Amino acid sequence: MDSCKISNLYTLSETMAAELFTGLTYPWEALPQISGFICELGKTLDPQKYEQRGENVWVAKNAKVAPTANINGPAIIDEEAEIRHCAFIRGNAIVGKGAVVGNSTELKNVVLFNKVQVPHYNYVGDAILGFKAHMGAGSITSNVKSDKTLVVVKDGKEEIATGLKKFGAMLGDEVEVGCNSVLNPGSVIGRNSNVYPLSMVRGVVPAKSIYKNKNEIVEKQ
Repeated sequence: MDSCKISNLYTLSETMAAELFTGLTYPWEALPQISGFICELGKTLDPQKYEQRGENVWVAKNAKVAPTANINGPAIIDEEAEIRHCAFIRGNAIVGKGAVVGNSTELKNVVLFNKVQVPHYNYVGDAILGFKAHMGAGSITSNVKSDKTLVVVKDGKEEIATGLKKFGAMLGDEVEVGCNSVLNPGSVIGRNSNVYPLSMVRGVVPAKSIYKNKNEIVEKQ
């Protein structure tokens, strides 16, 4: 599944976590490594630009963090990011440059590339969101199957066993997810694709597509 490869989904120059993906083929392979990577990367950050706020929590000095936000480590908040009122970062999170984590949004085991926006009532867990990806209000990543079996990424008749029980979604660069959509475990959305509001997504959505429903995925013009 070439469409699911890191090189076809992400611009690695648009994240401080580029080295996390070294030697990997698919982005979900990085999920178990996020915690340890943050702890090591945090130690190398320039103290002139970042300050440590608690155990394994580093926040850029020019980032905006609401006093009501809750940030648990390991976590890194990059420069000019905005963490808004009542955001809840549970840990194992990298929030990229200029990214927005909004009101009552919850993050857990994620990498948000630069300029990502999850601004209104989103849940993003065990997921990687590419440069300028945006999730509309109320849209979420569902990261555990109801039967608790391991997640398999499916693209038509092709399948990849991930070996992971928790796998939210992989969003390529500049993906737009409509309001109140659910990205089911193992969802992979290709670069520059749009997901209609109120959608239930499962499996792979090709790059430069508009997802209306599972039977109607059209190429963007």
